[in-house]
Amino acid sequence: MALSPTDPNSFSRPDLAVVTHTHLNIKINFERRIFDGSAILDIEKKGETEFLILDARGLILLSVVDVIDGSRLDYCVEKGVNYGSRLSIQLPDIPIVDGDKIKYKIKITYRTSQDCTALQWLSPEQTAGGKHPYLFSQCQAVHARSMLPCQDTPFVKSTYSAEIKAPAELNVLMSAIKDGVEEIDNSTKCHKFRQPVPIPSYLIAIAVGKLVCKQIGPRTKVWTEQELLDESAFEFEETEIMLKTAEEICGPYIWGVYDLLILPPSFPFGGMENPCLTFVTPTLLAGDRSLADVVAHEIAHSWTGNLVTNATFEHFWLNEGFTVFVERKICGRMYGDKVRHFSALMGLQKLKNEIKTLGEKNPFTSLVPNLVGVDPDDAFSSVPYEKGHTFLFYLEELLGGPDVFEPFLRDYLETYKYKSLNTLQWKDYLFEYFPDKLELLKKVNWDAWLYKPGEPIEIPKYDTTLANEYITLAARWIADDAVSSFKKTDVENWTSNQKEAFLAELVLNNKSLSIHQMKSMDELYHFGSQQNSEIRFQWLRLCLKSRWESKVTEALDFATSQGRLKFVRPLFRDVYAWEEMRQQAIDRYLACKDKMMYVTREMVAKDLHLTSEKSRD
Repeated sequence: MALSPTDPNSFSRPDLAVVTHTHLNIKINFERRIFDGSAILDIEKKGETEFLILDARGLILLSVVDVIDGSRLDYCVEKGVNYGSRLSIQLPDIPIVDGDKIKYKIKITYRTSQDCTALQWLSPEQTAGGKHPYLFSQCQAVHARSMLPCQDTPFVKSTYSAEIKAPAELNVLMSAIKDGVEEIDNSTKCHKFRQPVPIPSYLIAIAVGKLVCKQIGPRTKVWTEQELLDESAFEFEETEIMLKTAEEICGPYIWGVYDLLILPPSFPFGGMENPCLTFVTPTLLAGDRSLADVVAHEIAHSWTGNLVTNATFEHFWLNEGFTVFVERKICGRMYGDKVRHFSALMGLQKLKNEIKTLGEKNPFTSLVPNLVGVDPDDAFSSVPYEKGHTFLFYLEELLGGPDVFEPFLRDYLETYKYKSLNTLQWKDYLFEYFPDKLELLKKVNWDAWLYKPGEPIEIPKYDTTLANEYITLAARWIADDAVSSFKKTDVENWTSNQKEAFLAELVLNNKSLSIHQMKSMDELYHFGSQQNSEIRFQWLRLCLKSRWESKVTEALDFATSQGRLKFVRPLFRDVYAWEEMRQQAIDRYLACKDKMMYVTREMVAKDLHLTSEKSRD
């Protein structure tokens, strides 16, 4: 089955006929755990074709009609790959002529399957309130096709609108501007939305639950269940400052509102940059705002990713590398440039650990991997984030520093706004912008940076001021089996990030600490009782590395109490790698997998070398 010539992970053919707007009319059915309704697609013909080609995954199609005259249209769903199928629809006989453009409008009536990979349905018992069900979506990378028939490729950006019917006692949020709520009857309300800015399909998002909000800035509300509202509002109180700082770097914020939704624990990512409504994991609720830089990352996506988008997920670093780069500039301006450099060093730690786990020669450690025949979920890692950031930091220093590079960044975002592009287009624009620096640019080993696996070929000279203390202390613990020389004051004045980095340094080191050292460290520094999820995660990894058997259950408890892939996968991998404990990892996964969101469930199954069929038994 031939995939799209524009995207190896999509069947759609936007080069022949492209969707320009989608209107969803959906009823949420919590009892059956499905969407039931229709999608009306506005289409513009681009080439010689009689068909509209879309992506679909497990959708139950009921009818396809021409909106203009009501006539039925033939369609065919062909056998596809494990992450989707080709949906071919006969275009209407009579088009809508708009000047020199040939357009169509069709209506697809459909239902989602109960196995829809984009949707997580929670029973009341799985929510903080315990009284009402909850639903949320996660469409990145290629799961939108399981929620609606669409051209599920970031190459296509289009507007959307929606009418969502849901139980009257629940609220509905989407990655769009809310246009009002109408009461249908005593049990049902219809929530209306519009997103006038063209976006890729993976940014269509929805959440339905007993949600309340609190205003924390002129453009920002925090949404969550009542039980977490005050805690969430405190944690993200600096959002408007971050937003204004991002505007200074990137240009005006065009999306109108910037709301945050703190989701239930099963959400698989730290955050998701859905326009107008960033989804956030509750694992960021540290109580001291120490993990709020994730919000700076999602804010940065408003430009790098949402406004200017990678054309395919092979070029994912154009989204994530640029976003990490802008995120750290935001934090640098708010807290000082040393903080920016320290964050870069922490990112480098994560990158080295990721590459060590995946393997130096793993093709997915290339900045631009080949994803032909590959589910993009299988290639997901920190590589596009941190290797991409390292490359941009290197280029900024090479070309003359922030005063030179930031005007390029802003010009790039202005030039390519509302568009999708690939790495070669970005590179050509870089050369075009810096005609006086061509000799410098020609000396860059582009092939190695972009296409060779493994660690970055050059590490920028980061300021290590904030890192020296934790690096020195880590070296002492590794070298000294006696613990009498250590004191609780060693880390007393450290930030949460320094403590996290200290533990990560010990995890990354080839030498393990003894259980005696680990117990002494916990007595002195109290890492085992920290609320900060990043510190707790690194501490548990270090416990497993030291083969502290009584910590296995605690590690698996943490891994299954939330669904954040960043925490879940390494902890399950660590327990699995400990041969005597391996069965505990498998048994815990099998007991808890049905409460995990699809992407978490599937990725952990692969980490535990369980087939998809077995994981669904």
